[in-house]
Amino acid sequence: MDAEPTIILFDGRCGLCTRSVQFILKRDRDARFRFAPLESAAAARACARIGVPAPVANEPDSVLVIADGRLLERSDASLAIAARLPLPWPMFGIFRILPRALRDWLYRIVARNRYRWFGKSETCMMPTPEQRARFLE
Repeated sequence: MDAEPTIILFDGRCGLCTRSVQFILKRDRDARFRFAPLESAAAARACARIGVPAPVANEPDSVLVIADGRLLERSDASLAIAARLPLPWPMFGIFRILPRALRDWLYRIVARNRYRWFGKSETCMMPTPEQRARFLE
């Protein structure tokens, strides 16, 4: 198990991102992940702790993962999440054989269309009382 929880910073208004967080919460039996919307003060503080600028709230084009003191973006972030979930999800690591530029190009296609394909909400998801401890404040 990781010494520090892995932090996932996600677009709180994106339907795909919100469903992804719910997917991860259901499978993360060891509570390895913590979550914060990209547009939150908690996300800015998490980034500041590792010495990187806060994400731009009005341009959340990527899920961000803070793991082992490093910031991961786009396909690297997605693969890091999969690697920390139970089987079969770590098997998606096979996609690391593809050049990062190709993986990120595919990622950007989904990111650019995510509101159209999966919807957009004007409010962030509200975690259940059981999930609340998993979200940074």
